[in-house]
Amino acid sequence: MSGPAASAGGLSADLAEALAAVAGRRPLLVASDYDGVLAPLVGDPSAAVPLPGVAAALARVAAADAVTVALVSGRGVADLRAVSGFEGPYRWIGSHGAEYGGPLTAELAGRRDVLAEWLAPLVAAVPGARLEVKPASVAVHVRQVTDRAAAAALLERADAAADPFLTKKPGKEVLELAVTDADKGSALLRLRDDLGAAATVYLGDDRTDEDAFRVLSPGDLTVKVGEGETAARYRVPDPAAVVVLLETLAGALD
Repeated sequence: MSGPAASAGGLSADLAEALAAVAGRRPLLVASDYDGVLAPLVGDPSAAVPLPGVAAALARVAAADAVTVALVSGRGVADLRAVSGFEGPYRWIGSHGAEYGGPLTAELAGRRDVLAEWLAPLVAAVPGARLEVKPASVAVHVRQVTDRAAAAALLERADAAADPFLTKKPGKEVLELAVTDADKGSALLRLRDDLGAAATVYLGDDRTDEDAFRVLSPGDLTVKVGEGETAARYRVPDPAAVVVLLETLAGALD
């Protein structure tokens, strides 16, 4: 269940109060998805640059005593570092948690490559569709497909024909097929335990972020960005509101 959305130009009163309360709990883990949260969603993932003000706000949060900032993404870590341009003492978790302490094994990488070869002709047959090969998965993107019926049919075909041992991760105009069963929730719990965090803040916008929202405790702070059903306790409308949220948290941490 989520709280009321942020009002124009600011955060809801209950979310602002929750941020002030969680700022007093240390060690504190502040984790966030990237696309759709720190950067607006775009048709070309390589063009998903952070919203102005995000980098500075994250740096302020990370500079606070006993606070760890983590980026948790479906992107590979190398891709996430490159496209975000973020520099700082951050923890990087990629491929929905499959990239936690290092790269994938050669066996898993081989399975991913076979999957990509199988999907390539299906995607090539639909104008505007794009195949993205990640370290632990292959994603079929249809955001730029103008023929919406063809887009839906492509996602359905990929879903129906996928190897049953793959992990399906549907998202916004995308179906990701992973060669591991890693998820953001398990990765976040692992990081929380590794840090001995007293509380966790997590920001996300997509279906894969629900894994994280569901596993965190009532004492943690979870925020859904955008519309849609969610297990998060609070909601903000867009990445611009995330900047306000991070700045508010940074101020409470000072």
